[in-house]
Amino acid sequence: MSVAARIDELEREVARERDGFEPPADPDSRATEYVREGVGPAVVLFADCRTGGPDLPSAERERLEAVFNEWLELYALCYGVEMDCSFAIRTGAEVLVDTHSARDVAQLLTTVPDRR
Repeated sequence: MSVAARIDELEREVARERDGFEPPADPDSRATEYVREGVGPAVVLFADCRTGGPDLPSAERERLEAVFNEWLELYALCYGVEMDCSFAIRTGAEVLVDTHSARDVAQLLTTVPDRR
């Protein structure tokens, strides 16, 4: 699947989730789904492209970064926190390399929920 097609898929999924969003009874579970379905795949796609994978043209990079931020906004919304995220996807990739956890990417960038 091409980079553009993978981004298209992430955009469709986040739009569907955003349109049907209702506060979850179990915030941790839903937030984990959003990490698994969107945050993680977006960061991994970026990292793959930057480390010898397919080319990531500027327009696709901007789309990927936008969808990454939309997934982070949904992640935070699970905990009742409304955010207007504008994180660089490169930062997300750096956090992933450091922590080996897409969940940590979401938590460290949004600071939601507070670290215990």
